[in-house]
Amino acid sequence: MNRLEGKVVIVTGGARGQGAAHARRIVEEGGSVVVTDVLVDDGEASVKALGGTERAVFVRHDVSDRSQWAAVVATAVSQFGGVDVLVNNAGIHHITLIEDETLDGLRQLVDVNLVGVFLGIQAVIEPMRQRGGGSIVNISSLAGLEGFWGHGAYGATKWAVRGLSKTAAIELGPSGIRVNSIHPGVIDTAMLPPGAGAAAATIPLQRIGAPADVAELVVYLASDESSFVSGAEIAIDGGSGAGPFNPMRSAGGK
Repeated sequence: MNRLEGKVVIVTGGARGQGAAHARRIVEEGGSVVVTDVLVDDGEASVKALGGTERAVFVRHDVSDRSQWAAVVATAVSQFGGVDVLVNNAGIHHITLIEDETLDGLRQLVDVNLVGVFLGIQAVIEPMRQRGGGSIVNISSLAGLEGFWGHGAYGATKWAVRGLSKTAAIELGPSGIRVNSIHPGVIDTAMLPPGAGAAAATIPLQRIGAPADVAELVVYLASDESSFVSGAEIAIDGGSGAGPFNPMRSAGGK
């Protein structure tokens, strides 16, 4: 415990699902957290579920709006003294074939999944420098490591986050700011389409992931335990991205 003692963390998309799990573990590990989301009721409930701690606050936040990023950072500084960690978790998802994707649909994905991450990185650079460094954790996707049917637009944004993370790691490393991307596979959240739980049979570990699985990796990358980890892309997918899996030959390791 207390792996994040004294650290101030911003978690976007923290109203529910993975983001709420990240915020919970951050507080459990001694950190202070600014939870942001466009879902105000869920966001306030997420913070309340942390037990009424004085180390958590909610801010209504559209990640595609630069001025709102400034307000989030200002809240972190005024409430907790600065910014040490940013978890760019906010994201939206839909499945559409490339030939059927609309321009509005594409732009919406780009605005939230890519522009939001880019603006977040920009917003925390100076406050992190003032603290002597920091850690930026960008939540991408397994769809940012390989192609998936129906994920042309969504996948493009997640591949972009992967590349942006590497460039940011190079540019910000001299300031002591580490940048890494996490690539979850099938995780049990509200974003999963109906019937997605059946995907467990296609995963080597034979289950879909839980938000808590991803939260543990977020804590590691936010903590000083990962002080020499930067520019990494880490899949957390139960082995899905390792290669073809044949469940008929899995019994007994054969």
